[in-house]
Amino acid sequence: MATKCENCPLRRRKVFAETTAEGLEFMQKFKVGELVVDAGTTILMEGSNSPQLFTALHGMGLRYKTLDSDARQVINFVFPGDFLGLQAGVMREMGHSVEAVTKMTLCVFDRREIWTLFKSYPEMAFDLVWLTSAEERFLGEALATVGQRTALESVAWALLKLYQRADALNLAEDDGMPLPIRQQDLADALGLSLVHTNKTLAKIRDLQLASWSDGLLTIADMEGLAALAGTDLSPVRTRPLI
Repeated sequence: MATKCENCPLRRRKVFAETTAEGLEFMQKFKVGELVVDAGTTILMEGSNSPQLFTALHGMGLRYKTLDSDARQVINFVFPGDFLGLQAGVMREMGHSVEAVTKMTLCVFDRREIWTLFKSYPEMAFDLVWLTSAEERFLGEALATVGQRTALESVAWALLKLYQRADALNLAEDDGMPLPIRQQDLADALGLSLVHTNKTLAKIRDLQLASWSDGLLTIADMEGLAALAGTDLSPVRTRPLI
């Protein structure tokens, strides 16, 4: 049976802001069901006009764009709590694709109700604006990473961000987290070749900062990894959950 919004396990995570009773009531009406997809499933396709919006309830995915040359740019990774499909809801088509990298459970929403949300629930409308602003901020930092950080700094930055996101969701334990993506996915996110990414990961392991093998990312020295990436260890911000 579909999870009721008031019983959503994600709402127990400290990273998500509390939702009002009125908001929960609307969300329950907004939600039309749940969808379970296998790893490798395309959830949303670039250029499509999906009638549905989604929130990732369980599992991981990735967002990516494909060029005419078939080259792929991963633009972000999907974690539980991420809202998917708003581009199609507002601009009538997706500007990127979304693919599951593990088995995923998705809360499904009727896109036709998005205007009702903006018209009748201004606090939730602000939440959507907050989420899109946070995504824009992340993309700015990611672009700076691809354009200006060295390969060593870029990989360190990516591992740190992935770990911080997992930790905020209580998915990390004993300085380790499941990381079921492929090295190719990380390479596609950072604009590096697979060989360069593999060698850079080996350097980070040799520096005893972090290691990633058999689907498990382990952080040995968080401060050292942040210093290598040229970033700080500010905590993940509390965020809305749609």
